[in-house]
Amino acid sequence: MSDIKGVDVNIMGRDFTISCTDEERPGLINAVNFLDKKMRDIRDSGKIIGVERIAMMAALNLAHELLNSKSGTVDVGDFKRRITNMQDQIDKVCAAK
Repeated sequence: MSDIKGVDVNIMGRDFTISCTDEERPGLINAVNFLDKKMRDIRDSGKIIGVERIAMMAALNLAHELLNSKSGTVDVGDFKRRITNMQDQIDKVCAAK
């Protein structure tokens, strides 16, 4: 197991240091980028003003998406299988060329 280190990240112009292991770092960076984009999209819509309110709306939107995916509205496993199948097909076509 890796040592826990501080990773400097930036979300909507604000700097944060978050502790994580080397193995967790790529996932953390993906999450930071995803959250930053969600918050910027909300800000750019012009309907919500203030970083705290934007963060709250982003959190509510993400919680809603997560709960819908768990309630059966979205079958994440099926999406993963379909994406894997598409990737396999792409690999076969690329290998044939």
